[in-house]
Amino acid sequence: MTGPSTAPGPLAQALEIARKDLRLELRAGEALLVTAPFGAVALLLVPLAVGTDVPMLRSVGSGMYWVVVLLFGVLVTLRQSAVDAPPQATLLRLTGIHPAVALAGRAAANAVLLLAFELAVLPVAVVVYDPPLGSWPWLLAVLPLVAIGLAVLGTLAGALAQGLAGRTAVGPLLVVPLALPLLLSATQIVEAARYGASPWRWLALLALVDVVLALAVLLSARSLEEVA
Repeated sequence: MTGPSTAPGPLAQALEIARKDLRLELRAGEALLVTAPFGAVALLLVPLAVGTDVPMLRSVGSGMYWVVVLLFGVLVTLRQSAVDAPPQATLLRLTGIHPAVALAGRAAANAVLLLAFELAVLPVAVVVYDPPLGSWPWLLAVLPLVAIGLAVLGTLAGALAQGLAGRTAVGPLLVVPLALPLLLSATQIVEAARYGASPWRWLALLALVDVVLALAVLLSARSLEEVA
């Protein structure tokens, strides 16, 4: 005789939500097959506008890369999918999953997609801007941290703008101002390492921003569900 089945824990629930969201994205291909090429084109257009002065391109390459990641990454996190439809949202509530778990799963999927987006456009930035590669090992820490922070912000904006007709217009207005600490920290880490300074304080700031954003979303999850 088998005992009663044990309900999956919050971590398993969040991972399952993230897995389902990623599977839907793989079918649609909206993030990597549509947004990533546009981000690469944006990086290619800058030299056409400012000229091909190599020293200048090297000096602005890091900043331009992070600006593209921020602006186009917002679109990745605010993509429309089947899980945004009212019937699916209602079904998710009826399963008894805590809103914080649902948001954590969505944020995890967004973080994976954003990291893939960052890696997809990074070679374009290296080829076009020819940045000094000595400081880029720090990207092994910076890329995931920026992806996590931007994913949490995008998840928050998506929850606030859920059901609005102008979601893709309202979302960036909510995310971009709050994402400025992520942009500042990322650029300063690369610049500090480039000139031989210690980037640890900027890396700590970047990690702190991620933690604060994650706590803010988790603590407001129930209120966000009621608003939606």
